[in-house]
Amino acid sequence: MTTPPIKLKQSAASSSASSAAAAAAASQDARLLVRETMRISANLATSSSPIAAGAGAVSLQSEAVVDETTRFGLVEGQFVDSSLRLICSEDIDGRRWNYVAERDGSGSYKKNSFRAVSLQSPQAPAEELMSFIRSYVVPDGFPDSVIPSYVPYMTWRALKHFFGGAMGVFTTQTLLSSVGVSRNRATPGAVAINWILKDGAGRVGKMIFARQGKKFDYDLKQLRFAGDLLMELGAGVELATAAVPHLFLPLACAANVAKNVAAVTSTSTRTPIYKAFAKGENIGDVTAKGECVGNIADLLGTGLSIMISKRNPSLVTTFALLSCGYVFSSYQEVKSVVLHTLNCARFSVAVESFLKTGRVPSLQEGNKQENVFSFPWLKDKPVVLGSRFKDAFQDPGAYLAIEPLFEKERYVVTYNPSKGKVYALLKDQAKSDDILKAAFHAHVLLHFIHSSNDRQSLAQKQQKYGESDYMITTANLEAHIAESCMMVATAFGLFKSKAVEQGWRMSDSLLNPGRARLVLTG
Repeated sequence: MTTPPIKLKQSAASSSASSAAAAAAASQDARLLVRETMRISANLATSSSPIAAGAGAVSLQSEAVVDETTRFGLVEGQFVDSSLRLICSEDIDGRRWNYVAERDGSGSYKKNSFRAVSLQSPQAPAEELMSFIRSYVVPDGFPDSVIPSYVPYMTWRALKHFFGGAMGVFTTQTLLSSVGVSRNRATPGAVAINWILKDGAGRVGKMIFARQGKKFDYDLKQLRFAGDLLMELGAGVELATAAVPHLFLPLACAANVAKNVAAVTSTSTRTPIYKAFAKGENIGDVTAKGECVGNIADLLGTGLSIMISKRNPSLVTTFALLSCGYVFSSYQEVKSVVLHTLNCARFSVAVESFLKTGRVPSLQEGNKQENVFSFPWLKDKPVVLGSRFKDAFQDPGAYLAIEPLFEKERYVVTYNPSKGKVYALLKDQAKSDDILKAAFHAHVLLHFIHSSNDRQSLAQKQQKYGESDYMITTANLEAHIAESCMMVATAFGLFKSKAVEQGWRMSDSLLNPGRARLVLTG
C-alpha cells in the first residue's frame, strides 16, 4: 500500500527570516521532534505485513499520526525517511510519549540514538502556570487522593492564616514601639533582655501545657478552636502594650505564653486532622501541601497589612476586624473537619439521634452537629464517665437499691438529682466494650429522665422559683434505671452495628473515662 504524497503547510515560525537566535533554535527543535514522529509514521506505513487487515490498521495509524502532527502546524513540507523505529509508548499525566531509535544501513540500531518524542501540543502559558501552582498547593492525584471535605477545610484555613499574618504585622509593630526601639527610649541591652524574657516565658508555657497531650486525641476540634481563641487573646494583650508601655514585660510575657500554648495546640492537632483527609499513605503529601497553603496565605496577609499600616489606621478598629475574620475562619475550619472517631461530643450526638430516630447519623452529619464549644476543662457536662462513688451517690441506700440491676454488668449507672448529672461508675474488671456500653447506658438514662418531664413547664418553674435541677423522686429514678437496663440490653448491639455501617470508629479511650474504678467487696 502506497501512501499518497502529503503537502504540509510550512509553519510561520520557520518562515520568519528576522527571528531571534533563541526563537530559531526553539523552532528547529520543534521541527526535529515532529520530523522524527513523521519518520515513525512513514516507517509504520511502509513496513510489510503478511496480514492485509494488519497492514490496513498500520496505515490508519500512520494517517492518524500525520493528521495529528499536521493539526499542530509544526511540520515542514519535506519528505521523511524510515530510519527511526518505534520501540514503545508511555503515558505521563495524560501526555503521550513515543520512544524511538535510529537504525543504520545494516539494520542495527545506532549508538545513543534512543530518544523520546512527545505527540502532544505545547501547553498554553496559563495552563503551565496553573499546573505549577497546583503542584505546590494540592496533593498529587487531587481530588481523588483526599476526601471531599479537604477543599472547604483548606479554604477556611487559608483565610484564617491570611488574617493571622495581617494581625502579626500590627502586633510586632506595637511590641517594638512599646519596648522603646522606635523612639530610642531604651538601651539596646535592655531591649534585648526584655525580648529574651518574653520569649522565655512563652517557652515555659509551652512546656507546661504539653502535659495535656492526651486531650489532643479525643477533643482535638474543641482544643484547636480554643487555641485559636487563645491566639487572638495573646494578640490583644500585645496590642495593649501600646497603651501601657511601662508594663511591657509582664504583658508581653503573658501574651507570649498564650500564643505559645496556642501553637502547641495547633501543632498537636495538625497531624490527626490531615490524617483524616488523606486517602491511603499520602499523609506526608497532604501535610506538606496544607502547610504551603497556610504559608502563602500568611505572606499575602502580611503584605497587605504592611501597606495598610503605612496609613496609621486605628489599632482598635483594625484588631476588631481582623480578629472577627480570624475567629470566624477558625470556627468554619474546625467545623469542616470530618473525623471518623466518636469522642464524647460526637458520641452524644450519635446516641441522641439513635434514640430519637432509630438511626445513627452519617460522618458528615455527626461532625456537623458536634459542639466545638464543649471544651474538655468545663465541668458542666451532663454525663460523667468513670466518676467517683462519692460524686454519684448521696447515701448508701441509693446504691443498694440499684446495685442488683447491674449485678451482671461491669459498671453502674445512676442519676444524682442534686447535681443534675448522670454518673457511670466503672468496675475494676471493666474492659473496652464495657466502657462503651456504660457510656451508651448513661445517655439512655439521661434521655429517659429528660423525656419524663415537660420541658416547657420545667422552664416556667425555673423562671418562677429559680430551680435548676430536674425534680425526680427515688421511686421514679429506680423505675427509669430499670427501664434503661432493659433497653440497653437490646439496643446497644444494634447501635454499634449501625455506627459501623456509617463508618464510625469507636474507642473507649476517646470518651475520656475517669480513672476511678469500683471494687466490689462481697
